[in-house]
Amino acid sequence: MTTAQVANRLVELCRTGAWAQAQEELYAENAESIEPAGTPWESVKGKKAIQEKAAQWFSSVEEVHGSEVSDPLVAGNFFSVRMMNDTTMKGMGRNQFEEICLYEVQDGKVIKEQFFYQPMMP
Repeated sequence: MTTAQVANRLVELCRTGAWAQAQEELYAENAESIEPAGTPWESVKGKKAIQEKAAQWFSSVEEVHGSEVSDPLVAGNFFSVRMMNDTTMKGMGRNQFEEICLYEVQDGKVIKEQFFYQPMMP
């Protein structure tokens, strides 16, 4: 898959809530995920660790009120999307947040994802 094909497929799956399928289908085994400093998962490596991180995040969500994923912007082996989530988090109440998600693709697989956002405070 080209970077554009990976980007379009990731957006397609995320828009339908198929986050786990996106990770399973599109991520390299040695992929890395980076969150802002001070968050619970600043950096994890490996597809399994990324899947576990996502499962932990989703388990902390009480209710999803809405989400949006922009069309991808592709440049070489990189693409970015804007994501917005409106959720009620357990013990934290309802919060809307947006982030810029940057992905690096190599050999048709995501090898790195990095998220830029203002972390929520309890």
